[in-house]
Amino acid sequence: MRTSYPFLFVLLSLLTACYGGPGDSGYVVPVYVGPGIGLGTVIAVVVSWSRNKSILWAIIHGFLGWFYVIYALLVPKK
Repeated sequence: MRTSYPFLFVLLSLLTACYGGPGDSGYVVPVYVGPGIGLGTVIAVVVSWSRNKSILWAIIHGFLGWFYVIYALLVPKK
């Protein structure tokens, strides 16, 4: 069975990244992600406004984010 070298490189990189090394206390620094508007929200609001011209629908679709963007790509406007 032949193994590809890129696969082995990725596997070894992941294993090395997961290993803390000698003297590691195992403490992980928490990462805080602050509130904000994501790219999916902005795209959803813009697409919704261009399709419906409704602020209410734009707000609703902004909460749905990427789900509405994918829906808008798959379903043509009537």
